[in-house]
Parts: sequence; C-alpha cells; structure tokens
Amino acid sequence: MAMGTRKDRERQEMLWMAASEIRATAAHPFYVRLNELLDRNGFDRFVEQECRGFYARKMGRPSLTPGI
Repeated sequence: MAMGTRKDRERQEMLWMAASEIRATAAHPFYVRLNELLDRNGFDRFVEQECRGFYARKMGRPSLTPGI
C-alpha cells in the first residue's frame, strides 16, 4: 500500500525542509573545549604536515583537510 495515497487520492505532504529553517543547537561543552584545545595547540597544522605525503598535488577535486 502506498503512503497515504488511497484515501480520496490525498497527497502526502512534502518532506523537504531547507537547511536554513533547521534550528541550530548548542554544541556539547566537551567538544567546545576539545576544539579550543586543538586549535590553540595547532593540531590541524600538525596533522596536515603528517598526512601531506598521502595527498596528490593535483588530481580532480581538492581533498578535505585531515583535521576535518
């Protein structure tokens, strides 16, 4: 049976919601503090240097940085 289409040929409501309509929630304090510590100590820069050999200089679309 289809989802809600038999009864007088009613149409199901749209399931689309724009990302801008979704309310942002507060981040968990643990992760806020963790990100502060990692940023302060240059973690992203360190990981990018360690992983540099595994990334092609130019091959298609650019990769995400390892920190992400």
